[in-house]
Amino acid sequence: MSALSFTREIAEIRFGTGLSPRLRGPRDIDDMMRRLTGRDHAAQTYKIEPFEEFAARIARVTALWEIRRADRGSQAAEKATQDIGVEKRRARKAQQRWLWQALRRRAHTQDGLRERLAFFWGDHFTARGKVSVMKRATSPYVESAIRPYVAGSFADMLKAVTAQPVMLHYLDQKASVGPDSVAGQKKNNGLNENLAREILELHTLGVGGPYSQRDVTELAELLTGLTYSQDGVFGFRDDFAQPGAETVLGKSYGGGATALADVHAALEDLARHPATARHLAQKMAVHFVSDRPDPALVAVMEARYLETGGHLGEMTHAMLSHPAAWAPDFVNVKQPVDFIGSALRALSVPNEALAVNDWKAIRLAFTVPMRLMGQTWEEPLGPDGWPEDDGEWITPQRFAARVDWAMSAPQGLLAELPDPREFVSAALGRNVPEALRFAANAAEDRRTGVGLVLASPAFQRM
Repeated sequence: MSALSFTREIAEIRFGTGLSPRLRGPRDIDDMMRRLTGRDHAAQTYKIEPFEEFAARIARVTALWEIRRADRGSQAAEKATQDIGVEKRRARKAQQRWLWQALRRRAHTQDGLRERLAFFWGDHFTARGKVSVMKRATSPYVESAIRPYVAGSFADMLKAVTAQPVMLHYLDQKASVGPDSVAGQKKNNGLNENLAREILELHTLGVGGPYSQRDVTELAELLTGLTYSQDGVFGFRDDFAQPGAETVLGKSYGGGATALADVHAALEDLARHPATARHLAQKMAVHFVSDRPDPALVAVMEARYLETGGHLGEMTHAMLSHPAAWAPDFVNVKQPVDFIGSALRALSVPNEALAVNDWKAIRLAFTVPMRLMGQTWEEPLGPDGWPEDDGEWITPQRFAARVDWAMSAPQGLLAELPDPREFVSAALGRNVPEALRFAANAAEDRRTGVGLVLASPAFQRM
């Protein structure tokens, strides 16, 4: 690849979290990869509770429910009911804090590629709680099961996700019982195929991949036994596990004593399958480069994935090393989280703009506007995550919400707004359309000028 293909501006806008007037972007592709594979400074600075800590919230609510059931009608039960409400509110407030932490990471990181990859893979493995405090567990889930693996082995990420209580809860795996298992012979809970189907269809081989309904059923039987305790701790239940061997894509797993190792063996094979390489390469290229990426780019990414046994860092490096990744035109529309994150970065919004514990202010500044833009934080409609089609994000109502935020939010986050004549270059670099530069220069006040830049079509794309 020609060295001239790389520019800091494309690196920061297309593969990072946007341009910053005070943070210098990576020098080259090697520098991008060094940052990605080095220490996770943003996570250490802007902490989000890992799931291992979040599980303590689940355990507290479980204990309170036990008190309520055991002493129904008593003062202790009434107190437990009140305390359950307190725990739910605390978790809801924590979810708002974690959104602000995630946005602060985007605004201040020098490793924007990591933030983008963590969001991309978290969306690929969409999972969210449906009841009680588990409804607030998505950020801790991503922090523990996704973020540590974004530059490592896809098989390791797949195994971590499949052992995550949030995923098992979201896809009803806990209720899946092998028909011939010890538990299955005692009660007719039935086999649940949700997790198996999503692993094959969404997580690995892709829609239209080389699998049959029989493969779904056999994988579902192999997955029986995966569960978690009422305290939010992953476990494997032998009495739920379907005995005997299961055949997935023509290969047999198990047959002896039921074991988690058999599940891992199947997941590793699925992670290294050529169809998985093709599916993941195409999806990543669409997300980062274009809704219609160059087939040669996808082919190179797919080949590197297969050559390295499913190494995500190597596939990312292959993407960055291809000339098509550095096309000068920005074509993908920013999702709301990318739009707001890059705006905060361009504005150099300070850490103290909102207090981490001021969940009401965070909700008004970000959560509500993002919902109006079409992206209710951590609540995609289904397990396939957020849409990649640009048209989904720029409907009249959703774009109006972006304009409203651009015109009103910055002045509430900064003591003094930047000069629009300088801000337009800070936000867009050398990619400023002349009409936008003229508008920024002619704006009647800073609020209007900054808003025009953030609401412009040029700023909406990456």
